[in-house]
Amino acid sequence: MAKKIHVAVVFNEPTVETTTGRKFISETGKIEAGVTRAQVISGTQPSAVDLSEVGVLEERTHVAEALQKNGYKTSLFNMNSDIKRLIQFIEEKEPDLIFNLCESVGDESTHEMFVAGLYELLGVPYTGAGAFSLGMCQNKARTKQVLSFHKIRVPKFALYKNANEVNEEEFDLRFPVIVKPSLEDASVGIDNGSIVDSIPALRKRVRTIFQSYDQPAIVDEYIEGRELNVAVIGNRRPIPLPISEIDFSGLPADYPHIVTYNAKWMEATTEYKGTVGVCPAPVPQEIERQAKEIALKCYRIMGCRDYARVDMRLDKNNNLYVIEVNPNPDISDDAGFARSARAYGFTFDQIINKIVEYALERTP
Repeated sequence: MAKKIHVAVVFNEPTVETTTGRKFISETGKIEAGVTRAQVISGTQPSAVDLSEVGVLEERTHVAEALQKNGYKTSLFNMNSDIKRLIQFIEEKEPDLIFNLCESVGDESTHEMFVAGLYELLGVPYTGAGAFSLGMCQNKARTKQVLSFHKIRVPKFALYKNANEVNEEEFDLRFPVIVKPSLEDASVGIDNGSIVDSIPALRKRVRTIFQSYDQPAIVDEYIEGRELNVAVIGNRRPIPLPISEIDFSGLPADYPHIVTYNAKWMEATTEYKGTVGVCPAPVPQEIERQAKEIALKCYRIMGCRDYARVDMRLDKNNNLYVIEVNPNPDISDDAGFARSARAYGFTFDQIINKIVEYALERTP
């Protein structure tokens, strides 16, 4: 009998604020395997935790179950921000492939790329984007610079390291603008106050970003319009999946039409309830063609592999603007990527199997 391929699902457990400092969730005895975001929000689990990170606890379970159904030997490994433990695990267990769900190390999301680099140095194949692509895509300003060079339309933007750099005489963006942390993902740092329409409000928001996240703020001209997500899967001939749209019609009239942190993660909030993913998106055929073509270009330009998602805005004149390129997006059974894949005709188990097969093709 042929030996089963061993796929190790590697993730980094999120931490939570406690009276004695930050602890891994398992140390608190309150969040364990199978816990949902809803339990955190309802108060039955710690609330002082980044819900964008808690999502990996669901994601790891969905992925592991799919791998087992597909006949792979499967193991779950929580690296707990301990690189030495990860190296020891890889050396001792010698997995044939790592299903990489690690999104941060030591609460630093920018360290995600270093974990992928470690896999490279150890010579073990892994799913998803490589280290360079992860680092490039996480840097929002650099992504826009690269895409602009390749004639991909992006919002006009500026980068500020502190509020004192916001100079009214030199400011050449058109208000309103949206202000975000430049090195975060998963809508971290985005709320209903992220859109501003004056220099004083901009300075205040830039100061808030720096104080809260200790990183520069990226300021984009706000593109009023529809938000479209184009998921892509594959390598040699990547496939753009059916377009998903964020329907903002359920939001109160005074709420901005943006995907805030609450809209993405906090199930009990008005923003979450008022933003619904619709797939396939009801867009004209020509817009669909353009969006998929742009997504494929971004996928290749930014060096994405196996699977990714490209977020865009469609303005009133039917111009498409790329907002972000997301390698290794959330692939939980109930996430947007899976929704687009199902609209294409894939089951969730097939999605996971394809990602594994794509990664195994890189095995020496």
